[in-house]
Amino acid sequence: MNGHKAKKSFGQNFLVDQNIIADIVRAIRPEAADNMVEIGPGLGALTRPLLHRLDKLHVVEIDRDIIARLKTDYPQDKIVIHEGDALKFDFATLGAPLRIVGNLPYNISSPLLFHFADYAARITDMHFMLQNEVVERMVAEPSTPEYGRLSVMLQYRFYMEKLLDVPPQSFRPAPKVDSAIVRLIPIPADKIGVKDETLFAQVVSAAFGQRRKTLRNTLKAYLTESGFAQLGIDPQLRAENLGYLDFARIANRITAERRIRPS
Repeated sequence: MNGHKAKKSFGQNFLVDQNIIADIVRAIRPEAADNMVEIGPGLGALTRPLLHRLDKLHVVEIDRDIIARLKTDYPQDKIVIHEGDALKFDFATLGAPLRIVGNLPYNISSPLLFHFADYAARITDMHFMLQNEVVERMVAEPSTPEYGRLSVMLQYRFYMEKLLDVPPQSFRPAPKVDSAIVRLIPIPADKIGVKDETLFAQVVSAAFGQRRKTLRNTLKAYLTESGFAQLGIDPQLRAENLGYLDFARIANRITAERRIRPS
């Protein structure tokens, strides 16, 4: 690893398996003119092959030692280095449409995914290396053990597909978990169908906050018995039994009820 020691504080595990790297680049299919940003380029496992195919690559990196390496190892007319935390980075500054790739730090992967969702309208697609357990939760079907709040909150914004399993031995140091590659493609805004996204998030959070309780109990502050009946949703079900479209219908029903309710 050319003398660079992985830092636990940044959740660093560096991809070294050349076959896996080639598979990821094939899945991304970079085109020369793409407006692409890599999150956490690390030691360049993806950076190098991407730069061979792109006119320019943006990278977001927080580790100052790696930033110094990026400045010396790559042609500076082709790489644009943004120093700082991806969780706080304003991706709108990179223009649109934008493609995002990266081996995301597993310790902050869920907050990062929600951060990217804020920019969905500007994004063409995203390809990420994540902990396999997280990917399984992202693409999980209702009524399965993996299905939860993360599933719903991402499925209503993105088409998602697990592409590739990546074993621990593909990294240095080897993580204690299996990894996977996932593709996310934003759903067009006019097809999302959620009228109040803040309310939608509140409803999903409340429903899964006590996931062993029925919807009648978890959503009693939001929806009446007659509201459930008119939606055709059994209030005896639990959150894990509903798809993201059901939650959208519930949130939209609450929005409609609040509009006609006298103040």
